[in-house]
Amino acid sequence: MSFRAAVLSALGAPLTIESVDHAPLAPGDVLIRNRASGLCHTDLEVIEGSLAYPLPIVLGHEGAGVVEAVGTAVTLVKPGDHVVASWNPHCGHCFYCDRDLPILCEPFTREQPRGNLLDGASRLRWNGERLNHFSVVSSHAEFSVVPESGAIAVPREMPFDRACLLGCGVMTGVGAVSRLARVDAGSSVVVVGCGAVGLNVVQAAALERAEQVIAIDRSAAKLALATRFGATHAIVAGADDGVIEAVRSLTAGRGADHVFEAAGAEASLRLSLEVTRPGGQLVILGKTEVSRAVSLRFGSLMGEKRIVRSSYGGARPRRDFPWLARLYLEGKLELDALISARLPLTRINEGFDAMRQGAGVRHVVVFD
Repeated sequence: MSFRAAVLSALGAPLTIESVDHAPLAPGDVLIRNRASGLCHTDLEVIEGSLAYPLPIVLGHEGAGVVEAVGTAVTLVKPGDHVVASWNPHCGHCFYCDRDLPILCEPFTREQPRGNLLDGASRLRWNGERLNHFSVVSSHAEFSVVPESGAIAVPREMPFDRACLLGCGVMTGVGAVSRLARVDAGSSVVVVGCGAVGLNVVQAAALERAEQVIAIDRSAAKLALATRFGATHAIVAGADDGVIEAVRSLTAGRGADHVFEAAGAEASLRLSLEVTRPGGQLVILGKTEVSRAVSLRFGSLMGEKRIVRSSYGGARPRRDFPWLARLYLEGKLELDALISARLPLTRINEGFDAMRQGAGVRHVVVFD
């Protein structure tokens, strides 16, 4: 079957809309007709070469759509189901899956950087040649082929353009607060960086009834959004000393109980460590280039602080995606304001141009 996909064939080049094909489904495969796909900064990292993946490749890992067909061994979803794709499908029986760490699933960590599905092969073809998958999703296309563990059924009432956001930014931010850090009511929370992930940290902290939710960002527009999402205080990032003192003045001089770094820069990491109180917890969600060395004041690590790096907010997608969808449908989770623009597939490069300029929160490709 042929369908349209946005293909990256050279680093730094615009994506091109091509007619591609998929190979016959394996027994554990699910074919999704995509209805919406969010543009994430990780996609841009691949385009610009700071995150290495084999080319040519179909990007996109925030996808939602309808199951079109399934392999003979699939039992958890069926044609017609509305699903959100998880970029971290897992085998369920490797060393890490057995230890309840599916984010480290060995087939996933081995095969997804190679542009494969979990079984070590690609299902995508372009002009008769192999085409690589991205994060085992490749949702910037009319169809995606994913493993069964990467297709998560959600309520049919969930709009696709909001459902797709659950698959990365929302899960990472909300999960970091509710599943990983387990923020208690009455806690003090600092969020450094108010993009898609940071805003979801903010609203999750408000949902968990944190007493103080202190948002920090360079953008006044993003801080205004953070206030809409539940921040009790907004601080414009500038000189670190001023920000540190502002946080300490709001937290009896100690610093925050929970700090979430969601900006992905060396300076934001240093700041996050400085505003975490002794005995507090820092969750690092942002990322910079993986080979880049960063410098820190060693004293900022002291004081029995607990530091964890998280890529997916402790996600268990089959448990968590339906939960997040219900929160939205009940009016408890804000998703509409995360969407800055909706674009057809043919205008996907406009979305990435806006991302380069720091404009908006999430651009979403929608398929008619």
